[in-house]
Amino acid sequence: MTVSPPPPSPMDQKKGLGRRALLAIVLTLSVGIGSVYLYGPREPDVRIDYDVFRSEVQKGGVASVSVQGERIDGVFAKKHAKGEGKDKVEYTKFYTFLPSFGDPQLLGLLVANDVSLATRPRERSGWISTLLITLLPMLFIGGLFYMQYKRLRGQGGAGGLFGIGKSKASLYDKSRGGKTFEDVGGASGAKDELREIITFLKDPGRLSKLGGKPPKGVLLVGPPGTGKTLLARAVAGEADVPFYSTSGSAFMEMFVGVGASRVRSMFEDAKKNAPAMIFIDELDSIGRKRGAGLGGGHDEREQTLNQLLNEMDGFEPNEKVVVMSATNRPDVLDPALLRPGRFDRRITVELPSRADRTEILTLYAANKPMAEDVDLDELSRATAGFSGADLENLLNEATLYAMREERDAVAASDIERARDKVTLGLERKGMSMTEEEKRLIACHEGGHALAAARLAHADPLHKVSIIPHSRSLGATLQLPEDERHVFRKNYLKDRLAVMMGGRAAEVMLHGTFTSGAASDLHEATVLARRMVLEWGMGEAFSHVALGGERRNVFLGGEIASRREYSEETAHLVDNEVKRLLDEAFERASRILKDNRPVLERLIDALLEHEEISGPALAEIVGPADPQ
Repeated sequence: MTVSPPPPSPMDQKKGLGRRALLAIVLTLSVGIGSVYLYGPREPDVRIDYDVFRSEVQKGGVASVSVQGERIDGVFAKKHAKGEGKDKVEYTKFYTFLPSFGDPQLLGLLVANDVSLATRPRERSGWISTLLITLLPMLFIGGLFYMQYKRLRGQGGAGGLFGIGKSKASLYDKSRGGKTFEDVGGASGAKDELREIITFLKDPGRLSKLGGKPPKGVLLVGPPGTGKTLLARAVAGEADVPFYSTSGSAFMEMFVGVGASRVRSMFEDAKKNAPAMIFIDELDSIGRKRGAGLGGGHDEREQTLNQLLNEMDGFEPNEKVVVMSATNRPDVLDPALLRPGRFDRRITVELPSRADRTEILTLYAANKPMAEDVDLDELSRATAGFSGADLENLLNEATLYAMREERDAVAASDIERARDKVTLGLERKGMSMTEEEKRLIACHEGGHALAAARLAHADPLHKVSIIPHSRSLGATLQLPEDERHVFRKNYLKDRLAVMMGGRAAEVMLHGTFTSGAASDLHEATVLARRMVLEWGMGEAFSHVALGGERRNVFLGGEIASRREYSEETAHLVDNEVKRLLDEAFERASRILKDNRPVLERLIDALLEHEEISGPALAEIVGPADPQ
């Protein structure tokens, strides 16, 4: 039995091509240089200036000359010397050149001085030199074109430059292993919806017996990092049908019509292997609203979108091919994409809940050694608002910290440091502060912490720190007992008072304002304005929503926010916001004045330890005495 050797890999092919091209260039240059050396004119050793030549002729020192074009080769009647010492060279043969303006007196001068004169016709290049001069540039240019062709073929698939309109979608290979729904934490609702799609692809007749039509498109929508692409990879691993994956940007090229051609080619490949699935990541890059005028028009992108719309639901039947896409910007998509018959099913992938975060953390911690003090359930409580990608990054950062400390397992302290880095930024170890600045920061954070400890509806304290990070000089962290989906007014008012605790402590102990309260004031103002405008929690606007501002021009589709109330109402809104903030400041100030000794103890402890959490913090602030 003959065993054929395995085919060379693309990398080996590229290396072989490079070696062959380099060898061809070296051989060509070697032949050219050798031919010039062998067949080209060989010049004498010594060249003299033309005025020296005329002077020697006039003195009778030149025996003979041979003229060929502008070149004059000659022989002196006696030897001449050039240089001194070891560099001294004696010679009789020489050459020089006629000046560009010529010398009509030269012939008479040679005859008058009995110089033997010989003339030769201009020497033509040999056929080898002519061939090299003609072919060498052509070979060089041809080599460049060949290498460019191979490069385009490697990037654009079969056909190279001529196949630029072919689909760039890659076919999923199950033999290399992949993800399944077991590898995706949380998102139970999204997984149930996608399992129905897989069931239809595996058994198309089951739905048709009930008179139903299969979905043509599935749109995954959600914030960045929630696992939309991961779910698509799980579908590819679960489905027993051909799965083609690509990105929206893969359809855009500098050539007109390439995007639409690639869409046609992709659907043709999928129809040949139907039932099949197509996944287009970042659909918003080609699916923006046509003619919206936002950011300028783009005819090539619109033509690509038109072709996609036609392939999904046009004159040609497109059964047994399901298109799945993902985007975190659904509001910029063209309405024609979202109508029934195109993307029939819209699946929203939300930020994970606490139970989902516990499941995700368990999956990502499975291949990492964890110390006994690590509580993933408690960590899920401390990571409210984190996406799945954020949780993966958190555990990876904790692993790096454990490696720096040369630990064999990831400890709870490593995870805590990683969480601070993710939420507060990188720790600024080299930052130097004066004692007065440290005391001001400790006073500010102590005010936040004491207000949080004394308010009945505030979230429990977790940690107070005055270690500077890239995003803040200090931090007071609170962890909610449970996730909140509906916010009561008393909870929001207590939250405003906690935000004002830092400014109130500065005024009470130092009698001044500092720039450290900038972020607190901004967040408190935004929260108070939403309470008045959107949630009807102001005294003058208890049962009316005046609308909030749209902050993202792309998601909202509007460049300028519209205010749908009068100037007088706007004045009343400003007064309501100011009243809520002043009330929060007064509540915080009253709490700090009633507990001034506790605040001073907390400040001293922060200056000594820089970070206080857990039982030590509870011991300092004392038992809860909510007001």
